[in-house]
Amino acid sequence: MRFVFIIIAFICFSSATVAQTTVQQLLTEQQSHPIGIATTQPRFSWQLASAQRGVKQLSYEILVASSRANLEQDKADIWQSGEVRSDLSILIPYTGKPLASNVYYYWKVKVKTSKGETIESKPVFFTVGFVDPKNWKAKWIGYDKAFAWDSVTQWSRLSARYYRKEFGTAKKIKKAYVNLVGLGMYELLINGKKIGDQVLAPAPTDYRKTVLSNTFDVTEHIIQGKNAIGVALGNGRFFTMRQNFKPQKINTFGFPKLLLQLDMIFEDGTRQTVITDETWRFTADGPIRTNNEYDGEEYDATKELGNWAQAAYNDAKWLKANIVPAPTGVITPQPNRHMKIMQRIQPVAINKINGDKYILDMGQNFAGWLQLKVKGEKGRKVMLRFAESLQPDGELYTANLRDAKVTDVYTLKGEGEETWHPTFVYHGFRYVEITGWPGTPVTSAFEGHLVYDQMQSTGNIRTANETINNIVKNAWWGIASNYKGMPVDCPQRNERQPWLGDRTQGAYGESFLFNNGALYAKWLDDIQQAQTAEGAIPDVTPAYWNYYSDNVTWPGAYILIAEMLYHQFGDQQVLVKHYPSMKKWMDYMRGKYLKNNILTKDKYGDWCVPPEDLKMIKSQDSTRTTNGQLIATAYYYRLLQIMKNFAVITGNKSDTLAYVKLSADIKDAFNKKFFKADAGLYDNGTITANLLPLYFGIVPANKKMQVVETIARKLKADNMHISTGVIGTQWLMRGLTQNGLEQAAFTLASNHTYPSWGYMIQQGATTIWELWNGNTANPQMNSQNHVMLLGDLLTWLYEEVAGIKNHTQSVAFKTISMKPALHQQLPHAQATYQSPYGTIVSDWKNDKDIFTWKINIPANTTALVQVPVKAHANIMESGRPANEADGLRFVKQEKGYAIYEVQSGEYAFESK
Repeated sequence: MRFVFIIIAFICFSSATVAQTTVQQLLTEQQSHPIGIATTQPRFSWQLASAQRGVKQLSYEILVASSRANLEQDKADIWQSGEVRSDLSILIPYTGKPLASNVYYYWKVKVKTSKGETIESKPVFFTVGFVDPKNWKAKWIGYDKAFAWDSVTQWSRLSARYYRKEFGTAKKIKKAYVNLVGLGMYELLINGKKIGDQVLAPAPTDYRKTVLSNTFDVTEHIIQGKNAIGVALGNGRFFTMRQNFKPQKINTFGFPKLLLQLDMIFEDGTRQTVITDETWRFTADGPIRTNNEYDGEEYDATKELGNWAQAAYNDAKWLKANIVPAPTGVITPQPNRHMKIMQRIQPVAINKINGDKYILDMGQNFAGWLQLKVKGEKGRKVMLRFAESLQPDGELYTANLRDAKVTDVYTLKGEGEETWHPTFVYHGFRYVEITGWPGTPVTSAFEGHLVYDQMQSTGNIRTANETINNIVKNAWWGIASNYKGMPVDCPQRNERQPWLGDRTQGAYGESFLFNNGALYAKWLDDIQQAQTAEGAIPDVTPAYWNYYSDNVTWPGAYILIAEMLYHQFGDQQVLVKHYPSMKKWMDYMRGKYLKNNILTKDKYGDWCVPPEDLKMIKSQDSTRTTNGQLIATAYYYRLLQIMKNFAVITGNKSDTLAYVKLSADIKDAFNKKFFKADAGLYDNGTITANLLPLYFGIVPANKKMQVVETIARKLKADNMHISTGVIGTQWLMRGLTQNGLEQAAFTLASNHTYPSWGYMIQQGATTIWELWNGNTANPQMNSQNHVMLLGDLLTWLYEEVAGIKNHTQSVAFKTISMKPALHQQLPHAQATYQSPYGTIVSDWKNDKDIFTWKINIPANTTALVQVPVKAHANIMESGRPANEADGLRFVKQEKGYAIYEVQSGEYAFESK
């Protein structure tokens, strides 16, 4: 969530039980090494939890103090908001004294409720990172050359660099902080111990624009006497995977480099600072011989450096660190949480292929790495090669990996059992080819580590249909696999790029499964920084590839994801921050490509429409192809509607008239050019051609039912199967359901023959494919762990099937709209969603003529609940007539639903 991005990602709420309501934690982050937040103006959020009905917050008071003791005594010497009469409990801005870096601040909130309670949270802390450039005293160090064993070519090989510094302290430490930027990736050690549980840090950026710093509290690791700091630097995206190769396409940034500052505060109030400078020593002749995201990591344990990060280590043969130029990017504290090992996975089988070659099956496609435990003679090389699937003969299928070698090599040191996993790379895989193993490998010698951005799983949904349940499961694994400090398209081949088009609507659906607001807020910053002076936005951001093709559909993710962050998480600040850049892009596209009110530029069309031949990547049948100008113009119209709302929200009301006028002109031109009124269809009649104007509100009101009927006929002609690509599928399930075709939507969701999501499962998929025919298509483009084809499926499941939706007049689920779309073949659905205000539950069963529905509305929210029934007098709630129940107010009967305004609490409806 955006408010996690600002403050809660780095602190936790503690619950304090007072009366029957509690102030409850949103996320738990009690780490000994908190990341310093990326702003001196944090925003505060909290949740109320209560079993009572109708609990509302009447007022709040936020207190911030310089010590826990002060806060416990209500001495808010930093900031005291005073009692504020408001029911808002998310994203409350700080307006106190200026906050300093490397200082612990403690805060709590007091809340008065409608039940006469006054409740209070426990004190929790946060720190601020190096927001002010003046904080930095350190110098950039590095070595801008390759060593003899390295290779700076298309097939780059660059060993890790190890930096160290010893220092002494004569006094007792009170507090100690490390701020550092380690490019491309780092591991930080003090006195031989790794600091923090982060991996693949820091998050990737366009290093020409921004480099991210991390902050750690290292107080417990500094001793009186001699100490040592060690930092290992990997390549990451900084020293890119393919050097001196297609420079017109692939951007490169330089050799790994380090900026580090250790600030120590002693008990007597004095201070000491250790910085990176020319007194540091380094070597690249260590155990990590190469680390390349595409090709893998090679680790030679015979070259381990011993206690290199401890004091009294002999580094006489090490080189003197060089002072090197700083990257051009601005140093900014990392705004989103680190990647971590989020789950450990046990293999399900291991099979011998021939000789000493074995295939390990993890049972699940995922992204991360394999940890091994091995015992053997010194110098033996164990090779691990990764893939998503197997060939018919049981060998790895690697054709779809293109030129990525995806191979790890571990050279044994021969000293008993050795445990290892790579440090600076990750793989997308289910299967691992093992060669060189001493003896016969067994599954217990291996463990898979799922790696993605540390974030809460916020949603869970199950239905009576196992195909749909398995699709959701596969979606979860695919989404998690592709969160890598930015959303990437795939984790396995030589691509792994943050394509905008993949997440245009996908981010919205993902937000029901994951607390992804911080990740996407950071990504919007990446997009903003990639914008050219003229206003163009690339298709890939950060711009590791130079793809400025001036589409509407791909860069449109900038606006649509901003809308998601506001709608789902209530983040208005993100709109204020990005509105000028979004407007600039809209103006750029209009000025360059809008001809007679039709957007004339489109590159990708309805990408990845199911082809007519299972071996094709792209359909050659023109009847399946949607006009690119139709797509671009419809999308631009949709974006104008959003920008009109943004203009009002951000105080740019003067822009609204221009948006309204242009919208009307485009709508008129669109219908004149593409609508065939006599036939009731748009252009060549594809589902996408008709769905976009229908969902976006372009269809003339008196022709709407004709277009709906056209879509219904086309679905029947397609044998009730998916015929849309990435663009159409982003609106498909909601578009059908909201226009009376909910049974058709359910059929598409539950199909298990080609083309469908269920077909993937029938073919053994454990994630979502890139292509509807990903098991048979040309290997040039058939990633088996993509999420772009999910479209709006997850959104549909939560909002339409489970009936959990943010009300159109609300943000962040302050008011919830609950209306399940019932399906003849679906008797049950159960979902939970951890909204910014608390957990929402919808659990319904439709058994013959009786509908039962258990719901939970979080404290401090209300809901508009629509219960399916012929007459509201037939509705019971918790065993009594609904009209007599506490917390309910009947509003009206409409189209087979009884509508109630419902206060917070748990309810059990039954209708006939």
